[in-house]
Amino acid sequence: MPTTTRALSVPSAGAPFEAVDLERRDLRDDDVRIDIAFAGICHSDIHTVRDEWGAAHYPIVTGHEIAGTVSAVGDGVTKFKVGDRVGVGCLVDSCGECENCKNGQEMFCSKGSVGTYNSQNYDGEWAAGGYSQQIVVTERMVLRIPEGIELDEAAPLLCAGITTYSPLRRWGAGPGKKVAVVGVGGLGHMAVKLAAAMGAEVTTLSRSSAKADDAKELGSSRHIATSDEDAMKDARGSFDLIVNTVSADLDMETYVRLLRPNGALVNVGLPPSKLSVSPGSLIGGNKVLTGSNIGGIGETQEMLDFCAEHGIGATIEKLDASDTTTVDTAYDEVVAGNVRYRYVIDTATIPA
Repeated sequence: MPTTTRALSVPSAGAPFEAVDLERRDLRDDDVRIDIAFAGICHSDIHTVRDEWGAAHYPIVTGHEIAGTVSAVGDGVTKFKVGDRVGVGCLVDSCGECENCKNGQEMFCSKGSVGTYNSQNYDGEWAAGGYSQQIVVTERMVLRIPEGIELDEAAPLLCAGITTYSPLRRWGAGPGKKVAVVGVGGLGHMAVKLAAAMGAEVTTLSRSSAKADDAKELGSSRHIATSDEDAMKDARGSFDLIVNTVSADLDMETYVRLLRPNGALVNVGLPPSKLSVSPGSLIGGNKVLTGSNIGGIGETQEMLDFCAEHGIGATIEKLDASDTTTVDTAYDEVVAGNVRYRYVIDTATIPA
């Protein structure tokens, strides 16, 4: 029989959060039931709840940065047992059979991967995310959270962590490489921590110097205010890799000029408008303008293990959701850039 849990749901665009009963499916043979302890607030949650990307399916329970413990397993589960510390990220299913799935890129499943929320399962039911006290997920999509990372600090790693880890690894961040991170927010602060732990020399870029001290504590050796035209000119040709984490419209030409020959500018933020760059700016230095979309399950586990080895967790502010308007306010604070650096909901506080 399905089980009922408590969750935070939005009934329609523009409506506030409310505490509701949420039905989770009964365990299938390959399912894991997780008692959720913490759920991070990602900017994608906000875009979806506010229907800024379109196609939001209400009522909706968001949250794809999930950390907790296993409370039950199906008869066919072999990798997890009751009591294990686990997480769930942006995916809750994929076909597991196509070339992309077999290559560890489940997010590009040819059949269509199933997102943790606002996505239809293969049985036609709509997935509900991690702003809840329990979730049931197929074993293939469950990640093990190693000892050495607190669960509250681990939750944001399931999106913000892998979203920044994947391009850093793919483009060779490490000793001898100069990496710039655009934006010091939920994604940016993780990019700085990870790039520094990989051994790269890290520079942060943001509109002002307000976060310069924070950036240094996170692992940056230099901070550039992008509003300082002279500093930006001086930085031209400096970086092997730039990871752009902001969702605002930026002049890509300005950032391409900061790359060394053969350098790459990787976008992980999702601005509302199309990017524009002259092909000559890329051809002139063998430069690459590209994007990166989370990471597969295997790479996400690799990221979690790396974080445990290097003592890395997200920098968080915990939220008590006993007053559900706290979450509404948190959304506004994220948009305003006032969080240091990820809000995490303590799901035990969701009202009964």
